[in-house]
Amino acid sequence: MILSGSCLCGGVKYEVNGGLSDVYNCHCSMCRKLHAAAFRTCAKVQAIDWRTIQGQELLKNYESSPGEFKVFCSNCGSSIHTKFNAMPEVYALPLGTLDNDPGVRASRHVFVGSKAPWFEITDGLPQFAENA
Repeated sequence: MILSGSCLCGGVKYEVNGGLSDVYNCHCSMCRKLHAAAFRTCAKVQAIDWRTIQGQELLKNYESSPGEFKVFCSNCGSSIHTKFNAMPEVYALPLGTLDNDPGVRASRHVFVGSKAPWFEITDGLPQFAENA
């Protein structure tokens, strides 16, 4: 199954031709600030399975921590993916920019030790204070 996604303004479009793995909800302060939300639902995707089909020139990087780069649309600010110097073969894909159902669901909540105090986790997924 080929997954497709895009940014808010439609300037960046991408496809993922491969499976997603390790789906989780991250409540760390960086993810909350980056996505302006209580948490980010994210999955791992193999970099080789990623293809930017439009808007490569709009993509910018921000080094959020050493060796970790948030890739976003420079026009609308949508978070497209995260790449890692230590693992160049894997991207972290925020599922919010997908245009179709990826067929996977989050298996856990991570960094709940720093979750937004105004948000209550009400599902039955396992919760971890840090990353797990």
